[in-house]
This record gives sequence, structure tokens and C-alpha cells, in this order.
Amino acid sequence: MTHDPSALSDLGAALVDGGVRFRVWTTRATEVAVVLYDRADDGSPVAREARPLEPRGDGLFEAFYDLPEGTLYRFKLGDAEVPDPYARALPFGLHGPAEVVRGHYQPRATDWRPRPLADCVLYELHIGTFTPEGTFAAAAARLPLLAELGITAIELMPLSSFPGARGWGYDGVAHFAPYAGYGPADDLRALVEVAHGLGMNVLLDVVYNHFGPEGNYLSSYAPEYFAHDVQTPWGDALNFATPAMRRLVLDNVRYWLTEFGFDGLRLDATHAMVDPTERPILAELTADVRGAPDHRILIAEDETNDPAIVLGVGLDAIWADDFHHSLHVVLTGERDGYYGAFEPSVQDLARCIERGFLYEGQAWPPSGKPRGADASGLPAPAFVYCLQNHDQVGNRALGERLHHLTSLDKYCAASALLLFLPMTPLLWMGQEWAASAPWLFFTDHPQELGEKVTAGRRAEFQLFAAFHDPEQQAKIPDPQDPATFERSRLDWSERDAGEHAGVLALYRALLHLRRDDPTLRQQDRSNMSVGTVGDHVLWVLRRGPAGDRVLVIDFGPEPQAHPPGPPPGREWQLLLTSGGEVHPDLPPARAAIYGASGDAT
Repeated sequence: MTHDPSALSDLGAALVDGGVRFRVWTTRATEVAVVLYDRADDGSPVAREARPLEPRGDGLFEAFYDLPEGTLYRFKLGDAEVPDPYARALPFGLHGPAEVVRGHYQPRATDWRPRPLADCVLYELHIGTFTPEGTFAAAAARLPLLAELGITAIELMPLSSFPGARGWGYDGVAHFAPYAGYGPADDLRALVEVAHGLGMNVLLDVVYNHFGPEGNYLSSYAPEYFAHDVQTPWGDALNFATPAMRRLVLDNVRYWLTEFGFDGLRLDATHAMVDPTERPILAELTADVRGAPDHRILIAEDETNDPAIVLGVGLDAIWADDFHHSLHVVLTGERDGYYGAFEPSVQDLARCIERGFLYEGQAWPPSGKPRGADASGLPAPAFVYCLQNHDQVGNRALGERLHHLTSLDKYCAASALLLFLPMTPLLWMGQEWAASAPWLFFTDHPQELGEKVTAGRRAEFQLFAAFHDPEQQAKIPDPQDPATFERSRLDWSERDAGEHAGVLALYRALLHLRRDDPTLRQQDRSNMSVGTVGDHVLWVLRRGPAGDRVLVIDFGPEPQAHPPGPPPGREWQLLLTSGGEVHPDLPPARAAIYGASGDAT
């Protein structure tokens, strides 16, 4: 084990001093070489020769060779030839040779500063299904439409190289190589530049709690990368007690932020980042990021509802699933799986909004153990609220979006609630026009592994009827079938037609009101009150410099002929509804936003 963690930086291949420096760390081999490849006439790689790397002590091997940019290579550990897990480009996939590419520090334009989280309306998207082309360049071309809508930050699902031709990205194993199927790395840099030019932050979803089941070659170099005695839902835990794994993660964070100019990260399943050391990796990562000149946003997906991840560790926000689950149950009545921990109650929904979380230490029914803690110390932007995201849609057996599960008038009312609250809203791609396409679970593994992944997924969600009922199981699309992936692509041609155009007009009006109204622009929980009337009506009052604003929603079982009225005793002016007043193709409104005359009280 190397005694100098900094020596574990810059592993792989780097262009330096007119040539290429190769650097490897291994505890499995005493002899290491780099195998160089040529491109055949058909473009396929052909091994040419092997050149030795010299031992530097503590498992490090290094050599410098006069080679050009574009050189193809793999490493040879003893007699075993394996890909480079630190590769910056994998044009032939996870199992093929890497390509030597030049690092590009992404300088920030002098007039660009990341938006603070309080200004962010997040828009989560998957590059492969966001457009028909499924590329960085095609996604960049759509960004002006999001900016015009009122989106101020996009959040890209994971981009680390993953196996096969299609996937969500959470099976990534080569964290320094953007997935080649989306286009060259320079196209990703260009996407970030376009977003910045439109005034939008760009965040990246990263996965440091597990590696995918295919193409993970780290253990071929050193088994110490993983804690084999600690299991997560995805296999062996990452071993943060070894400097090698800590260095990999910290260097990878710096890589995405500096070489591509990302404005922040969404950290997947931080509750599964098992770390027994005195200074947890999450704290070290946060301290590292906070050393940058500009504030970079860090958001955790963490199922524990523990405010300490913000107040103690120092991240900016948490994906607050309690809001999603509580609202989902009110809208759909579903009680499968974890939805069984939530009641179809507007009173519980009101309490969740008021408190930030619904579970603040109560027993969590699926486990019987306490979940969460008092979140009163968290500012409003620290809660990322959503109606849907990739998990809540894609982890359904049939990939239904929320508007597939409830009436359009209720969907529009819920949209008004999300964008009226001072919390940080997150939209899932296509949500803004009630896209017709489902978003399904899709993979491209070898057949045997694909069958195991499918079986494991059904076991993970066995509390949902569709995953354990044989008749329902038969309806679940095969994740390995390319048609499952194709069905998940957004259909942009429907965006400006009929009810889709109506929902889009509503989202545009809600986002512009959120941006332009001085009271709604203040992301402050202390000036918010929440209450209910009877069993179906929810109201939210926000106070601010332009006067009071109140949202009233009727979630009752019967459609409404007119927008719900404002609270009595004040003079109120109707500002916006969630229905036909916005667009003729929308149903009657279940939600209305009113402004009080005079100053705020």
C-alpha cells in the first residue's frame, strides 16, 4: 500500500512534455506494461507491441514514451491484459483499449458565475432519451427551449462510461471517460458552454456508492479498492479506508468540475457510501469542493432524512422524497411498497410542506426503525422537491409518468403547488408538457447478466404488486429489448399540440410568476404558512415585499367547475389558475394563486 495518497493521482495516461506518461498502481502484479494498439483499415483496434513500465515503489509503475495524442492502449499486469479504469476516453467500450486524449481545463467566462441554489429550477434529463439523436450536441440544441420556459439549471444523469449501447448511467465503471455513445468529450464541454450562455447552471449526477456489475476492472489492479466484507444493494462497498479509492473519488470530482465546467454535483445514494474512517469521504469531498473560487452546488440523494448532511457535512441540499411520496399518495391513492408509509391525507401533506420532511424521527413502517430528524434548521432551498424524477418514474414496472396515474386537472394543480413553494423544484424531462412517452428501465448487458439484473430488480421492488404478481410481471417490458429504450425517448413533436401545449403554457406561466413576483422570488420558509380546509383543500400562504400570495388547491374526488376561492377576510386578486384560464386545452382549474392588495403583513 502506498504511503503517499497524492502519488495515486493522475493514474492512467496523460499527455505531458510532448509525449505520454503512463502510471499504474497495483497490488496484484510485480511486472506492468502498456500494450499499444493500431487502428485497422475498418477502424477496429489491433495490438501492436508492449512496452514496460518501471516500478517506483509501493505498487506504483510509471513510464514516459514519445507517443502522440490519439494513441490506443491497454495495460498488462503480469500475464493479464486489462483496460485502464482511469481512461479519459473509451471509444471501443469498457473492454477495449483506451485513447490518449488531451485534458482541457474549462476556464469560466469572466461574466459567468454559477447561480445560487435559491435561483435554481432544476431540470433532470437523460442524454440518451432526451432527444431522438441521444447525443450531447442534440441536447445542447434543445437548451434554448428550456431557458425560455424558465429553467435555470439542468441536471444530467450519470455520464461515466457504462456497458453496452443503452443504460441509465448508474452502472458506470469508468468514471473519467464520458460515455462515448453520447458523442466526444468536447461536445459535452460545448453543451456546458451553451447552458452557461443561456444563464443556466449545469449539474452532474455522480455515483460513488457502487460500481456497475460489468466492466469493473479495479479489482484486477488491487482488491483493496473494495470492502468485500461490507455489502450494499449493488455488491461490495467501496473501500474508503484505502487511500486509492478516496483519491479516485476526490480526483474524479475535481475532473468533472474543472475539465468540463460543471456548476455542481448530485451525489447518488449517499446513505450507501459506507465509510468507517475518522473523516468520512463525504466531508472530505465537500471540503475539497468548497476550496474552489466559485461556490459549486452539492446535492445529496439520501434516504435517511438527516439534516446533518447539510448542517454538519456542508452539502447544499437533499432530495426530499417525503414530499413526492406524500403528494403522490394524495393524487393516486397508491399504497404499494414505500407508499404504504404515507396516508392519502392533505393534512399529512401540509405537515410535510411545513416541516420540510414528514418523517423527522418517527418509526419508518418498512423497517420499524426511526427515520429522519428535526429539519427546522434547514433553509427552503435545501429541500429538493419534485413531482417525479428518474427513480419515481423509471422504477415503476411500466414506467408511467404522474399524469398517467392521475387526472390532468390534479396533475396541473400539483404542478402549481411544486412551483409555488419556496423549496428547490426539480422537473423531470418532459414533465413540462405531460409527455406521453413512459420512461422504462433499460439495459444492454450480456444475456446471462441481463437476466440476473432483471431478477434482482424484481426482488428489490417485490413490495410493489406489479413486481411480484405473475400476471402483472408478464406485462413488464424486457429491459434488454432495444424497443424498451426506444419507447422511453421523448417525442418533441407533441409538445405544441392539444393538452400537451396547455400543460406547457401552464408551466411557462408558473415559472415566470415564480421568477418575476418579488414575494415568490424569496425562498424563505419563515414567511410561509400551510393549512387545510376539510379533507380535500390545501392552502399555502407566502408573505413578502410585494404583498401576500396564497395558493389554494382542491384535491377532492370530483372535478371542479370553477377555481377554488381565496381565504375569506381579505381583498384578493386572482393571479393565475391551473386550468382553462391559462390555455383552452386545459381542464377546469383545481388550483388558484391569489395576491393580496396592499403591503405584506
